[in-house]
Amino acid sequence: MYTPPFKVVIPARYASTRLPGKPLRLIGDRPMLQHVFELAQGSGAVTVVVATDDQRIEAAAHGFAARVCMTSKAHTSGTERLGEVVKRMGWVDDEIIVNVQGDEPLLPEVLISQVARDLAGHPDAVMATLAHALSGATEADDPNIVKVVRDRNGYALYFSRAAIPFRRDSDAFDASGLLKHIGLYAYRAGFLRDYVMLDPAPIEQAEKLEQLRVLWHGMKIHVDLAMQLPGPGVDTEADLRSVEALLRTAGIR
Repeated sequence: MYTPPFKVVIPARYASTRLPGKPLRLIGDRPMLQHVFELAQGSGAVTVVVATDDQRIEAAAHGFAARVCMTSKAHTSGTERLGEVVKRMGWVDDEIIVNVQGDEPLLPEVLISQVARDLAGHPDAVMATLAHALSGATEADDPNIVKVVRDRNGYALYFSRAAIPFRRDSDAFDASGLLKHIGLYAYRAGFLRDYVMLDPAPIEQAEKLEQLRVLWHGMKIHVDLAMQLPGPGVDTEADLRSVEALLRTAGIR
């Protein structure tokens, strides 16, 4: 299956309310950011760049030979940070850029190439992302898990922290058809330049979901079903220990 050339940017911030210094926290004998960088390298990306505003992260990334782009501290989202990277790197408008979160050390490499391929296959979309089926009521009710509804052609209708679509006539909860969004995005470089010029949307500010800015302004996001299920991300100390145990079981240090 042909995958067009694509680049990966890993936005990495030092500040984290629940886990300060998160990108540099050790999982085994390596910082979490290095685990993410290495899986991005294994995805087939032609270039992998760490984007940060913190010199501690810059120094650590240089320690494992990563390419680093220093960015402004003023950005309010990873997408805005990617827009600055595109400008600084001089990437041309039609290049495909995949945003890989720096706290996803168990992300399957195949999903990175999948989302790049999906964007290339939908020229009317400005973004592509992935989703998979919810596991049940616990996930549906969790506001930290983002849900998405697609149209018949796979384009996003809405993203929400609430359980959508709501089952008005159902007495018992039914998770069938509900999709959990995976925070992995592909964009074209030209769109990233334009994104920073878009006004924030009321629905974006209400849900705290930056992708809603795109839908609010009438643009399309294609949502493909993930070829593999991703492992858990890292938001807390407990998450960190859990991921470390999973990697140890898999023989990865």
